[in-house]
Amino acid sequence: MASLKELKSRISSVKNTQKITRAMQMVAAAKLRKAQDAAERARPYSDRMGAVISNLANAMQGAGGAPELLVGNGKDDTYLLVVATADRGLCGGFNSNIVRKAREEITSLKKQGKTVKLFMIGKKGQDQLKRLYEDEIVEYISLKEERKLHAGIAQGIGQKITSMFEAGEFDVCKLIFSNFENVMTQTPVAKTIIPAGADMSDAEGDELSGPDLQGGIYIYEPDEEGILRVLLPRNINTQIFTALLENQAGEMGSKMAAMDNATRNAGDMIDKLTLTFNRTRQAKITSELIEIISGAEAL
Repeated sequence: MASLKELKSRISSVKNTQKITRAMQMVAAAKLRKAQDAAERARPYSDRMGAVISNLANAMQGAGGAPELLVGNGKDDTYLLVVATADRGLCGGFNSNIVRKAREEITSLKKQGKTVKLFMIGKKGQDQLKRLYEDEIVEYISLKEERKLHAGIAQGIGQKITSMFEAGEFDVCKLIFSNFENVMTQTPVAKTIIPAGADMSDAEGDELSGPDLQGGIYIYEPDEEGILRVLLPRNINTQIFTALLENQAGEMGSKMAAMDNATRNAGDMIDKLTLTFNRTRQAKITSELIEIISGAEAL
């Protein structure tokens, strides 16, 4: 049985830990509100961008000269998986769920005989996946030093991915991140961003379909091909930026829930240790009283 001094030290230690987890919970809650607002504001722009590209792609059906970023290079032998996770832990199963989704994609693609390359964003995903797939990792970017997410970060990542595609280093690119739904639910998803038409086809049922124009007729100037050559790289940047914002909101939500659970568990542990401390102290007092009474009776 632990001594009273040891129990008192453990209680003090758990109380200090509880103060830290409660503070982290409050910080995460404050950051969650901003991150959630940013993610929700980015969604309409991202969705509308996809709708415009879908409409342009429909207009180019049957015509030659479609950009490879839209229709692909005619091959699907090499896949680049862009796995976006957090740079910090203490956020429950947030990072592990994204890594699990990435492993499922890697396993599925390798069973089909495909070559897989990994583009890692975030330290936690890098640390977990390099244990099994270190040879497949071709790029790693940490955002730990970035105080705030901004479009320039996504633009830099998008330019690297586009350059790799133009150099023929891969045929298909998938972006794996966590889609934020609410504080308790973040769903890992794998979204094809190159070729852009592949993701639209999956979403719409094997055929590209444009947005509802409500009878309107769009005339493009310059032509559709010229617009797509400018718009498709921007769409990649937009999808990456949206994914990073979704991840940020999901990380804060998961961290807030994890720290809330940790605070509650610390409270339960303090109650148990306090009860044990009181019982041990009472037993010690009773033992000392018995010794005193026994000594008095002996006299």
